[in-house]
Amino acid sequence: MNSLEQLQQAEQALLPIFSGIDAQVKQNLQKLLTAFRHHNVGSHHFAGVSGYGHDDLGRETLDKVFAEVMGAEAAAVRVQFVSGTHAIACALYGVLRPGDEMLSVAGAPYDTLEEVIGLRGQGQGSLIDFGISYRQLDLTPQGNIDWQALSQAVRHNTSLVLIQRSCGYSWRSSLSIAEIAKIIQIVKQQNPHTVCFVDNCYGEFIETREPTQVGADLMAGSLIKNPGGTIVTAGGYIAGRADLVEAAACRLTAPGIGSAGGATFDQLRLLFQGLFLAPQMVGEAMKGTHLTGYVFDKLGYPVNPAPLAPRRDVIQAIKLGSAEKLIAFCKAIQRNSPIGSYLDPIPDDMPGYESQVVMAGGTFIEGSTLEFSADGPLREPYVVYCQGGTHWTHVAIALEAAMEAVGVP
Repeated sequence: MNSLEQLQQAEQALLPIFSGIDAQVKQNLQKLLTAFRHHNVGSHHFAGVSGYGHDDLGRETLDKVFAEVMGAEAAAVRVQFVSGTHAIACALYGVLRPGDEMLSVAGAPYDTLEEVIGLRGQGQGSLIDFGISYRQLDLTPQGNIDWQALSQAVRHNTSLVLIQRSCGYSWRSSLSIAEIAKIIQIVKQQNPHTVCFVDNCYGEFIETREPTQVGADLMAGSLIKNPGGTIVTAGGYIAGRADLVEAAACRLTAPGIGSAGGATFDQLRLLFQGLFLAPQMVGEAMKGTHLTGYVFDKLGYPVNPAPLAPRRDVIQAIKLGSAEKLIAFCKAIQRNSPIGSYLDPIPDDMPGYESQVVMAGGTFIEGSTLEFSADGPLREPYVVYCQGGTHWTHVAIALEAAMEAVGVP
């Protein structure tokens, strides 16, 4: 059976799952429409304010809509966040103070947070530089949360618990909303004052509830991932308890300014429209991950998550086993991308990453991971992480080339 026939077989097998994803998209879209209607969003909200950005009605309304959709008290949606890591860093610096402890409960954090925490690099003003201690609970050998260790892990000075929803560059299952709710419950039983913070990157609209709807005090993410709907050009968000959102905003701008400042550079229409499109784009990406997992599992490669397992983010990992296959896979994806198809991805150093990374990203928005892309660090066991996809049919076309590029294990 050739690669095209394998893909066609996979598509037929996955039709019931695709139908279920469509039903969930409808639920999330209904939630969005309700929030847009509640806040009377109109075309007058697309006009921004220059300079300091004070009294920007569109920006203030977008914050309210976003907060309602996320089930949060408040939100700050800003183009001034340069990445999800920046939004997360602002949240951490906003909440934590010298002498506090941060506890990561899902193993090691994503590579780009290591220098923010102070696990790599020095002298750049990391959390550790400012006297904030760090501890992590390692995952079980099976890659799951160590629930027993978590039940007695929170100390009197554990001011913040970091819950990384997505697997990042680790071979584990991403967290479901139910698991996040369980973590929060266990933490709050030990210390109700500990802030439960969720790195929500790659997770928005994957389910019909968000972390702030199940007890998370604060969360952050990127607008060139899920909530930007593939059309927002830059930015990130913070959502949660109003006082914590404002504390984080004070780190983005300055104490005394907080969320009251920040011009929107005529981006408001894209920010509103991207949020509206987000559930549909996330749904397409979820279909793409199912298809990717299904066909590479059939080829004999270890995949995470499993082909028919419920999705918890827009990432599909494939353990390719060699640097040559990782590079070949990314080259095939790049050749079947709308932008830069003539380019050859090569491994290189990336700011914030420990290992060299090879990245296929022929996207309209640079670095967008809700558009179809693939990347992986050049280290054992050579895992490629496929992300996003504006429509699953594009994923299918690119996969045919990737299957031929790497063959059977």
